[in-house]
Amino acid sequence: MSKVWILGHGQLGSMLKHAAMPLAVEAIPVDIDSEQLPELAADDLVTAERELWPDTPVTQALANHPNFLNLHVFGRLADRYTQKQLLDDLGLATSPWLLVDDTVSADDVYSKLGERALMKRRTGGYDGRGQYWLKQAEGTQIPDDWRNEAIVEKGIAFDEEMAIVGVRDREGKKFFYPLTLTLQLGGVLTASVAPLPRLKPLQAKAEEMLGKLLDGLDYVGVMAMECFRVGDELIVNELAPRVHNTAHWTQAGASVSQFESHMRAVAGVPLAQPQVKGLNVMINLLGTPRDERWWAISGAEPYWYGKEVREGRKVGHITFTHSGDKRLIQGLDELKLLLPERYGRVIDWVEDALAGG
Repeated sequence: MSKVWILGHGQLGSMLKHAAMPLAVEAIPVDIDSEQLPELAADDLVTAERELWPDTPVTQALANHPNFLNLHVFGRLADRYTQKQLLDDLGLATSPWLLVDDTVSADDVYSKLGERALMKRRTGGYDGRGQYWLKQAEGTQIPDDWRNEAIVEKGIAFDEEMAIVGVRDREGKKFFYPLTLTLQLGGVLTASVAPLPRLKPLQAKAEEMLGKLLDGLDYVGVMAMECFRVGDELIVNELAPRVHNTAHWTQAGASVSQFESHMRAVAGVPLAQPQVKGLNVMINLLGTPRDERWWAISGAEPYWYGKEVREGRKVGHITFTHSGDKRLIQGLDELKLLLPERYGRVIDWVEDALAGG
């Protein structure tokens, strides 16, 4: 049995462990703050559920193992400065940007990037955190503590947000999941829908873009690419060298989930093109107390992470997979009555997305 150590023991690590079981792969999520070091054998493998981690005895032990796949990639993509440089080097469309160093003024930003620009911390910011808008009309200036710690991007007037997830093995074979339409509220993924027929014309372009990244990095495993759609063009917003929230729907809606695809690639189990079982909707549960009635909704597949419920925290998700829209919408309408009122607009967005194809 292959043994794969996973740096990190959050919900993604748990899902990877679960997906590895049918493959006869032993996956072991590791608490990076543990006082007990992992007992690594020479032929063990190492992967990660996160792209950034602190320097601890555990992370040192894992990072020093010669079979830590993609080790050279994580730091490069975790830093938005080097991530942007990579996208530019590969000729992939992304928001025009600048490094926020000591020489850049807000006037420089407005002159080069336009009247609205978004500063992002180079590392650590996610789910809407670590961001700061510069708006010329309001005379916004660059705070001193953001200098040499951030990049700034042109504000993009996009039509929609979407993501694609792909997997690559050691021999360079690649497979992709369908483009997934996403709803971000406050910078946090709240819902996703896939596949939508109207997104099919963009699928080949998205696969080409992500494939170029996977090959350029000699990457092994699953990677996610979040994009803005502007007309018929895709602009890369963020990259994640790991399994990703936007493809959680694959647990219920694909013959091979993103988690299984990642474990196959890492452990050397043959990849296969995932077959999509139907129309999929995933609702993120954010700071929402557990409700046993979710499990009684026909077609609903709740996944509870077992974490303490805190405001805005991802504590679970619910997926619907159906071949007919009518049954799917019935389930969503039932769920709407059992979620906090703020989810009304989320369910409405999903139903509008389904109606628009």
